[in-house]
Parts: sequence; structure tokens; C-alpha cells
Amino acid sequence: MNLQSLDRAEPFTTKDGSTIRELHHTSLQSLAEALLEPDQATERHYHGRTEEIYFVTKGSGSLEVDGETRRVRPGDAVLIPPGAWHTLENDGTSELTILCMCSPPYSDEDTFFE
Repeated sequence: MNLQSLDRAEPFTTKDGSTIRELHHTSLQSLAEALLEPDQATERHYHGRTEEIYFVTKGSGSLEVDGETRRVRPGDAVLIPPGAWHTLENDGTSELTILCMCSPPYSDEDTFFE
């Protein structure tokens, strides 16, 4: 069994500017927790081949996917298809955390900016 604990995962900053703690990264998928502080946002970007699902676990914010913007809060899950431009902004007063599932797994090489 491959068990990973969030409290032991080393945080790092991705190309889009969010702080990530990766739990699993295989050849087929990845799972990470992403954190945005108040007034922080990811840089608008897309992934050429990666499909993402964001699941909000704490806080709230504004998520834009291909020009459509929605408020997100704990319990919300959003599918971001490959090629969809997106950005997440924490416009609240506390940390915004999400679980981010990626298939194929996240890679800097598959992240593109305007």
C-alpha cells in the first residue's frame, strides 16, 4: 500500500503561482492540495493534455474557466477540460484550499500562459 500523509508532503510553488503539496504522482494521474492566501490568484493558464478536477475544501473564491466565472466554496467540484483557460482567485479573508486531481499527472511542461 502506498500511503501518503498531507502533513509530510513538502510544499512547492507551481508555474501558475499556487502552493502545492503533492500526495500522489503516477504515470496516469496526480493528486495534490493547492493553497491560495487571501488576495492571491493563480496566473491564467491552460494545460494542453491534462484534465483537472478542483474540489474546494476550505475558504471561497472566484474560478474562471474559459470566460465563465463562478463563486466556489467548500464542497464544490469543478471539471477543467484540457485546453480550457482558467484562473482561481482567493478574494476571501482566509486560506482557500482545493484538492486538485490531474489526469495525466500535472507537469510544468503542459502548463501554458497568455
